[in-house]
Amino acid sequence: QQMLAIARALLMNPRLLILDEPTEGLAPIIVKLIHDKLMELKREGLSMVLVEQNFGFATSLADDVVVVSKGQVVWTGSAEAIRADTEAQHRWLGV
Repeated sequence: QQMLAIARALLMNPRLLILDEPTEGLAPIIVKLIHDKLMELKREGLSMVLVEQNFGFATSLADDVVVVSKGQVVWTGSAEAIRADTEAQHRWLGV
C-alpha cells in the first residue's frame, strides 16, 4: 500500500511530495528501493517533507531536520548535525 500511495502521488507530477512513514511495515529490500527512488527525485529537484521514524533512512535523505516531541519543536538543524549530535539522538530519538 505504501508503494502504491507513493506511485499515485508521483503520477500527479507534484512540486512538493509529503511522505508520512513511507517505510512502515515494509521489507528491507523494498525500503532500499523506495530510498533509491526518493534520492533520485531529490537529485532532480523535487521538494519533500518526510515524517519518518527510521533515523538512517530519514537522515540520509534530509537536508534539514526538525525533531518534534509532544507537539513542540525540540531540535532543528542539518541532517549532518543530528547524525553528529549523539546527545540529541539519545534524548529525543532513543537512538
